[in-house]
Formats: sequence, structure tokens, C-alpha cells
Amino acid sequence: MPAQSNTTTVIGVESIKQWRLKGMLAMSEINCIKVLRNQKSKSVNSIAEMLGINWRTAKKYADKDWVPQENVQPKQGMMHEEGWGEIVSDWLIEDYKLPYKKRRTNKAIFAQLQAIGFEGSYRTVCHFIKDWREGKINDDSTKDKGYERLQHPPGEAQVDFGLLEAVKDGQYVDVHGLSLSLPYSNATFCVPLPSENQECFLKGLETIFKQMGAVPRVLRIDNLKAAVIKPRGRHQEVEFTHELHQFSAYYGCEIQACNPYSGHEKGHVENKVGYIRYNFTTPAPVMTSYEQLTDWLEDQLTQDRQRQHYVKQQTIEDLYQDEHQHMLHLPDQDYPIFKEKWVKANKYGEIVVDQVKVHVPKSYNFGQVRLVLYWDQFKVTSPNGEILMKDVRPYMHKRRQIPWQGILSSWLDKPRAIEYSRYQPYLPVRIFEYIRIEDHRLRKERLRWLIHQLAQHDMEQINDQFYDLIDNDLQPEHDDHPYDVDWSLYDQNIPRGEST
Repeated sequence: MPAQSNTTTVIGVESIKQWRLKGMLAMSEINCIKVLRNQKSKSVNSIAEMLGINWRTAKKYADKDWVPQENVQPKQGMMHEEGWGEIVSDWLIEDYKLPYKKRRTNKAIFAQLQAIGFEGSYRTVCHFIKDWREGKINDDSTKDKGYERLQHPPGEAQVDFGLLEAVKDGQYVDVHGLSLSLPYSNATFCVPLPSENQECFLKGLETIFKQMGAVPRVLRIDNLKAAVIKPRGRHQEVEFTHELHQFSAYYGCEIQACNPYSGHEKGHVENKVGYIRYNFTTPAPVMTSYEQLTDWLEDQLTQDRQRQHYVKQQTIEDLYQDEHQHMLHLPDQDYPIFKEKWVKANKYGEIVVDQVKVHVPKSYNFGQVRLVLYWDQFKVTSPNGEILMKDVRPYMHKRRQIPWQGILSSWLDKPRAIEYSRYQPYLPVRIFEYIRIEDHRLRKERLRWLIHQLAQHDMEQINDQFYDLIDNDLQPEHDDHPYDVDWSLYDQNIPRGEST
């Protein structure tokens, strides 16, 4: 055994001599020095002589405890070594106390540094400022920037608006979907509305409460203009609208507003807004009215609750029924939702409703008239209570044209794609049946005719004047002309109840 140990030591000594020639020692060689010192009881002089190393090196590795240390890389460069970075840091801290538009730009900081003798480049300054901002080296650097995982008891809901898209009468409609989610059960409700004003917001909540058959105990909302007058400040609590206070008092629910710029506090409903958009309204569904679209969305979301919860290993419907027991009862009567104000008509008898001038007969005869706004309609009455006008609100007519020219041109290149296109349901039934003829040569010809008509008419006008437009293009001398069709018999084949 001793002979074997001596052999090991000799091998270690030879290895150390090789590492010494390279100017460094590995950890295994340091261990060899420790063995010679502690187990062989060699003196420092004998170790230095045996290994051919300096006495100080042998002393350092033989008697000093060699423990690992963190390797902290000191920052280099003139910004750190010459103190310029400290100056820039002080300037940035000063600027962060000011409004953004009053802070110095990188170029202004560079110019000021040059004025006091800085010889570095502009890019050097920019790199330092970027690192400083990413490192958050300011008064807030000690604050915890992480999020706290929120706990959601049963009966607590989150509410938010999301922009959806639908098609009505062959045109796009921007729909504002009011979504309510229950984080405890993962159940979701959504009501499509024409706007995000106060009347629509309260009407949407009322509709959701009816769908649920109950009222959540807590509603967490964003700082919506329809609900919040003034968001929460440093020393002030959030200020809700008077109408929202009345609404919540009637239904008995508590309203909680998120902190400013803290969307994560209602992250569940934020995700649900996107979930509804991508799973149910893409491509855009066809709607005949907001009531019809509301019923359709309710059916879709009711079916969606049959899937399993992503964590609790129960269906969402079962969890929702359990959560339902923790909610409040609905009042016996509906809450009246409207807003009224006194307005003055101009000399042309016009008042402004939803930023649109509306002519109201006899309104100029009175100094002021009473305007009553509902979520979908408005009413104008005289000071004596006489109804001067009643109509739908102007934003109910907002539409966007579907780009049929480009769509039909694409179909012209690929005529077989018509039956499977996402835009096919948006065509009037008569026109769709007209262009879906089996003969692809005739199909292309009819598409060209339709594209030609779109240069002068929109799709709704073509549908309304279909017979006249076809008759104008007929050529009686050709008996086999592709447009020579008995359209009165043709329309009889359209299923009853479908739009033409």
C-alpha cells in the first residue's frame, strides 16, 4: 500500500510540474499539494523543492483553505472605471421624478457629458442608459415587481368588454361583447352590445344575471368610463358613477375596481375575452339582431361548460352549479336602465344623439326637450311629456362593407373554393345559389358578371335589384345564355325563412 501511495504522489508531482510550466494549477494538483502537506507531513520548503514551485505558491496551496467563491465580473469601460456612469445615473434618477416629456433624451445627456470633458462615443452612453433602465436602478429597485396569485372564492366574478365581429345584412358589424367570468368554476357568460356606454354596460350585466338566474356577490371591473368617474389614486379611493352605485345597491352585489394599469387583477376575464373571440366569433357569425346573437352565444357557452376544468378534474358545469349556491337571489323586478338629460335643439330642429345630428319635429318650438337614452333606442319628449320622436340609436346602424371585390376575384381563380369559403354564409341566398352552378365555366362567367355589378352597386343592392340587373344583361338571341333562367321558379327553391 505505501509503495502505491508513493507512486500516486510521484505522478501528481510530475503533473504539477507540467501545469507549473503552463503558469496555472488545476484542482487535482492543488489536492496533491494538500496530500503532501497533511498526509505526508512534508514541510513547505520540501514541497516547493520537490515540485519546483515558488515557496509562496507552495505555502498558499498547502496551508490555505481553498473554497469556491462567486465569480463577480467587475464592470469595465470608461462609464464605470472613470465615474461617468455615476454622473449619468444621478441624472436619470432626477429625470425619473419628472413627467416623461420633460426628461432628457440620450442625445441631450451625451451633449452634457461632452461639455464636462467626456471623450467617449454616443453609442457608449446609449448602451449604459439601456442597461441602467433594464436594471431598474432607481428608487423603485427595492420594490417587489412580481404578481401575487389571487384567490377566488365562489360567487366572485370579473367583467370586461371585448371587441367581436359579426355580419348583418351582408355587412360587418363591430360588436362589443360584455364578458363575465367566474374564476372559481371557470364558467363564462357574454352579451353582445352595440357600444360600451353606461346604458349598454348595465343592460349587459342585467342580461347576464338573468342568464345565470342569480347575482354574483362581487364584481371586479376595469376602470371603464361607463362605471368609474375617477380611478384609484395614491391617497384616494376609486369613485364610481351614481348610476352604478344604484345598480349595485339594487342587486346587492359589491363592485371592486382594479388598480390602474393592473390588468392582471382581472386576468381570468381577459383570457375569456380572447377565448370567446377565437372559438365562437372567428369567422364572424351571421346575426339578425342583438337578441338573436345573445341567445346564440348563450347556447354556445352553455355547451362549453360541459368540458373538464383544467385543474379541478370536474366539469365546469358541475363546478358552476356548486358555485351557484353561493350567489345572491335575483330581485323580483327588472332594474330600469336609461339615462335622461335636457338638450336644446338648433334652429333646424336638430339635436345630437351619439355624436350624430338627428332631426326632431317641433323640437325648436321648446327651449329644451327631454332626451331619454336606452341601450338600443332613444326617445325625445317635450317639457309637457309629449313624445316628439322615438327611434333606434344611431350607432345601431353602424356597418362596414365586406370587401367583396377581392373575395370574388379570389374565387375567380379558384372557383371550387366557393362552397368552403368562410365568406360564403355572408352572401344572400339567391346570389350564392346563382354562382354555385356545377359548370365551372359558367360559374366563372357569373362571378365576372357579379364583379362587374359591384363596380356600380353594393351586394345588398344587387340582391334587391337582382331581376332587373339580370334582365338588362340578357341576350334574347341566345337561347342557351347562362343567365336565361326563370327566376320566379328559382326563388321557390330557396328554403323558407332564409334571407334572400
